Amino acid sequence: MSLAMTLGMTIGVRKTLYMMLGEIFGVALVAVLAVSGVASVMIQYPTLFAVLKWVGGAYLIYLGIKMWRTKVHIDLNSSITESEITPLKLICQGFVTAIANPKGWAFMISLLPPFVNIDKPLPFQLAILVSIIMLSELVCMLIYANGGKWLRRILNKSNQAQWINRVGGALLAAIGVWLAFG
Repeated sequence: MSLAMTLGMTIGVRKTLYMMLGEIFGVALVAVLAVSGVASVMIQYPTLFAVLKWVGGAYLIYLGIKMWRTKVHIDLNSSITESEITPLKLICQGFVTAIANPKGWAFMISLLPPFVNIDKPLPFQLAILVSIIMLSELVCMLIYANGGKWLRRILNKSNQAQWINRVGGALLAAIGVWLAFG
């Protein structure tokens, strides 16, 4: 969601749709793998889950510090060139973000297995679950991307982007600490 909001602020909602496409299919892959057995592997190898938790937490702390230190200036008149941001790069960024998110894996592994009835055909159940997840993910990312577009206008008028960036960076680092130690 943070990526959708950030891209909504920087490149606009229409171009952010490419990232959303990759993200949705990445989340779908995580959901399918969670239902089809990754949950049992993660339960059998809790050390692997702990390592993923620490790596994910360290990465979020790194991103928070980087965000805190970044100088921010939002210019509504500037545009990012097509060579910098391509649809393929955005799709890949969304996909990698979804499959590399340890919180997403933990959420899917803990949420989905109880909804699966082993006495009924798995493909139909999985299709329904994944469809609901993909739709809700898309709706939420659209809300965040549009919020980012709105926030860009507000921050450009009030010149408060640096303050917001530091608060966001501190919160991201705090989430990283919580993930690593929680």
